[in-house]
Amino acid sequence: MQDQKGDFSTSQVTVYIGSPSHISSASNTSCSPEVSAGTDSPSRMKPSIAIILCLLVLGVDSQRWLEFIKEAGQGTRDMWRAYTDMREANWIGADKYFHARGNYDAARRGPGGVWAAEVLSDLRENIQSLIGRGHEDSMADQEANRWGRSGKDPNYYRPKGLPDKY
Repeated sequence: MQDQKGDFSTSQVTVYIGSPSHISSASNTSCSPEVSAGTDSPSRMKPSIAIILCLLVLGVDSQRWLEFIKEAGQGTRDMWRAYTDMREANWIGADKYFHARGNYDAARRGPGGVWAAEVLSDLRENIQSLIGRGHEDSMADQEANRWGRSGKDPNYYRPKGLPDKY
């Protein structure tokens, strides 16, 4: 900090490692700010470590993890395309078809695409259930999601009259 004369002053900072409860109040007579970096403070995991742990949990071997990530990205794009097509079509009764198609396209990418389709489908349905959408409709959407991910033809859910563009 700079005082009124333009001189810089320093402040003393005391860092305690461990729980500060073992320090008596008599030893703390200065008016300087203190920072406690004990075991009571929450730690943050770096994103790169979190990604590696996720990949290990998923059982992806070290030689295939880049391919897995590529497939997951492509699968995510497939899911997004199905979602935007559904919004564009705005066709009554077509949502199950678009669910099945997005999951089908993503799953064809490989294990990463299957993983992306499952995560995104579950996330979407969980969000929809939080905002009060019907349980039966959510279960029907999940059935269409599983149908598409299993490699079955999404046209099973295609409503009559839906333009061939979709």
